[in-house]
Amino acid sequence: MTSAHRGRTEMIARKRSFAVLAVLFVLTALTGQVAAQGAAEEKPPETPLLLIDFSTGTLLNSRNATVAIQPGSTAKLMTAAVVFDALSSGEISEDTAFPVSEHAWRSGGAPSGGPTMFAALKSEVPVLDLLKGLLVQNANDAAIILAEGLDGSEDGFATRMNALAERIGMTGSRFSNPTGADAPGAVTTTADLGRLAAFILSRHKDRYGLFSLPEFTWNGIFQRNKNPLLGEIAGVDGLAAGSSAKSGYNGVGSAVRANRRLIGVVAGHPTADARTDALKALFDSLEKDYEDVVLFEKGAPLAQARVFGGAQSSVDLLAREPVEVLLPRGSKSDYRLRVIYTGPLKAPVERGKTVGELRVMRDRTVVFRVPLETAEAVERGTVTSRAADALRETLFGWWLDEG
Repeated sequence: MTSAHRGRTEMIARKRSFAVLAVLFVLTALTGQVAAQGAAEEKPPETPLLLIDFSTGTLLNSRNATVAIQPGSTAKLMTAAVVFDALSSGEISEDTAFPVSEHAWRSGGAPSGGPTMFAALKSEVPVLDLLKGLLVQNANDAAIILAEGLDGSEDGFATRMNALAERIGMTGSRFSNPTGADAPGAVTTTADLGRLAAFILSRHKDRYGLFSLPEFTWNGIFQRNKNPLLGEIAGVDGLAAGSSAKSGYNGVGSAVRANRRLIGVVAGHPTADARTDALKALFDSLEKDYEDVVLFEKGAPLAQARVFGGAQSSVDLLAREPVEVLLPRGSKSDYRLRVIYTGPLKAPVERGKTVGELRVMRDRTVVFRVPLETAEAVERGTVTSRAADALRETLFGWWLDEG
């Protein structure tokens, strides 16, 4: 190759390199512009989130809610739930004292350098105090002591954690330890964390106050509540925050807004501040983006169920209370109403018997459901038609805006 040819080749290479750098610069600039333009959205579009109106069971917002993430310290919510269950069943009591092993002390206590309640080696700590250390101080030693006290080891306790996760329908979760320390195979989702928070709020609401205790002193050491969400987001009074090397910062919070109990979950954020901002925006969206809509008044017939072998061939179905749902402001065209019941109903049919449910659907997701019951009794009669035993769905139709 001649020197002139080499010169032209090097010039072309330099031009290509410059072009690549220019494209990268434009993409970077565009990314910066998009980020600046999207700052009002408070969160990047790819981050998982979930917002539930726990008061009515309405799914208000969901995005990438089944994407696997590492739980970080939010795994301690499952640790707490397992202990709450053990207390409810009578397996242990608040006064049951568990010993502080050397493993718990070294791995989760003062020598570890992580969050700790400073439980003294070879001492014994009552379960209630361990729960306070776990939920107020985010203490790793408390989590390990509880695990060893209940099941002998962290591995044994993880088996119990996964059994409870399966029982309450956390299909995308797998826990490896009680602290949430990063471990192979340990995953969860924002949908599962929301389900876990709802389980605690419904089954163990008498224990929920532990999450909002302002401080806790153990072994002479005073510590304020370490949950970074408390005091930063209006109305938030509990659950947990976590982070992991792979999945970033996540958070599970519950707040009371407009007399409604909400559950919000965010994940995948680069900093703790970004996590807080995202969760705040999620809760703030309630008043800004949603409105109460009364779908049916109390006692209004919603649909009819077929009756086999009855004096009449169908019976009205209704909800016991007015059907009121939080829905986005503006157009509701993305929502459908669907009535589900197993039928036909076999006569005689009792009045007030729950036989199905009304579902509010968005795409294929159920965002709200309410049980339906029979409006009247139907006695046995002449069979006038044949019916098959199958799951039947009555499409109620597209939502139509009024006015």
